[in-house]
Amino acid sequence: MEKFPLISVVCLCYNHAEFIVESLDSVLSQHYSSIEIIIIDDCSTDNSVSVIETWLLDKPEITFIKNSQNLGNTKAFNLGLKIAKGDYLIDFATDDILLPNCITKQVEKFLSSTNKNLGIVYANASLIDEKGNFIEPFFKVDRNGKVLHKRESSDEYLRIITGGHEALCSVTAMVKKEVYEKLNGYDENLAYEDLDFWIRASRIYQIDFIDEILFQKRVLQNSLGTNFHRKKSPLSRKINLSTYLIIKKVYCLNRTREEDKAILKRIHYEMILNFKNAYYWLVLKLIVIELKIRLRLLYKY
Repeated sequence: MEKFPLISVVCLCYNHAEFIVESLDSVLSQHYSSIEIIIIDDCSTDNSVSVIETWLLDKPEITFIKNSQNLGNTKAFNLGLKIAKGDYLIDFATDDILLPNCITKQVEKFLSSTNKNLGIVYANASLIDEKGNFIEPFFKVDRNGKVLHKRESSDEYLRIITGGHEALCSVTAMVKKEVYEKLNGYDENLAYEDLDFWIRASRIYQIDFIDEILFQKRVLQNSLGTNFHRKKSPLSRKINLSTYLIIKKVYCLNRTREEDKAILKRIHYEMILNFKNAYYWLVLKLIVIELKIRLRLLYKY
C-alpha cells in the first residue's frame, strides 16, 4: 500500500442547501491532502444544486453528479462507488462536518494496524443542532473525553445486531474499498444503508475504533431516523420493511446461540415499534422469524 493512499469522500446531498458549503469546506480543510471529492445531489427540491455549482466555480477537479430523480441513499452512494478511485471511502452526508484531523487519524489507524483483515475504522462524534450548537457526544465520554465503555473490536457483530445507540457511529466510518467491492456496495432494495452494511461487513472484516471525536453529526427534525416512528407514512413503511429484511439476513448469518439470543432482543423491539405504527403485517412476519430462531435454539446448538 502506498504511504499516502487516496481517500474518496462521496458527498451525498438532498436538500442541504443551508449546510452544504460548511460541510464541503470541512472536507477541503482536512490536514490530509490525498483526497478525491465526489458530490452527488439526489434531486434536491431546494437550491442545493445552485449552491454547489457556485462553490465549484474554482474547483474543476471535483466530480459533481446531479440525479434527475431521487434515488435514495443506497443507490446514490453506489453511483459514487462505481467511479471512486480511492483505496478507502467515506460516505459523507452534506449536513455533517469533518474535523480537520479526521481523515489523517483514520488513515493512521489503518496503516499502523497489524490486522490484515481490518476493513472499517470509525470514531466518536459530536451531535450538533441545525445552528451548529453542541448537543452531546454520540458515545458518552468521561472528563478526559474518552468513551465510558471500552469498545472491543471482536464484539462488533454482536453489538451491531443487538442494536441501540451504542452500536456503531456509522457516519464517522472510513471503509476500505475492498469491503464495498466484496459486498457489492449497499443493498439497493433497502431504504437505508448503514445497518445492513455494517452487519454484513462485520461478519467478514474486523472493525476498529478511534477513541476521539473526529466528526460533527447534525441532528435535524426531518432526518431519516425520525421516520422510523411515523405512523402510516410511506417512507416509514419502507424503512421498517427494510429493517425486517435485514433481520432475515441476520437469521442466515448468525452462527452461535449468543447471536440468536441477541437478535431476539432486536426482534422484540421491532415488534413493539411496528405495532405502534400499525404495521401489523410486519409484526406477524417478525413473529415467524422469532419462532424459527427459538426452534433453532432448542434443536441446533
